[in-house]
Amino acid sequence: MREAVREREFREFAETRQAQLRRSAYLLCGDWHQAQDLTQTALMKLYAAWGRVTRDGNVDGYARTILTRTFIDQQRKQGWREESVSEPPDLAPTASVTPELRLMMQEALMELPPRYRAVLVLRFWEDWTVEQTAHALQVSPGTVKSQSARGLTRLKGIIERLTSERTGG
Repeated sequence: MREAVREREFREFAETRQAQLRRSAYLLCGDWHQAQDLTQTALMKLYAAWGRVTRDGNVDGYARTILTRTFIDQQRKQGWREESVSEPPDLAPTASVTPELRLMMQEALMELPPRYRAVLVLRFWEDWTVEQTAHALQVSPGTVKSQSARGLTRLKGIIERLTSERTGG
């Protein structure tokens, strides 16, 4: 009986959170197919730890941590490689953000090394604290702060370069 309840609870969580996890995975890897694989791997690992995770109470945080660590582990194994992005992530449009700006931001994000990208996605996309990000990436809060600063600086430089290239200046 308990197993049926566990499976039902997990299924409900997975159905409601899978799309958001996949969007975060896409921001990390820049490829929808790899994002789907990352999401499925994270959900499998989450299911294996479901009983403990639900007792701890932070299922969303644990799922994002698994997703990010899985991405970083895959990058270590494969080595970093740049991939072109064929379509932007499925994000809700805002009045001040044009599709061109969103595409440029995605392209710039993909030029960052995986660790910087992971820090920026967790800190500014997922809106995690320095401490949450440090725990997820298994680094010190100081490392998160320095990688956030360096990542943002590099991202700004990439955006300036892309803007210059697109405007011909």
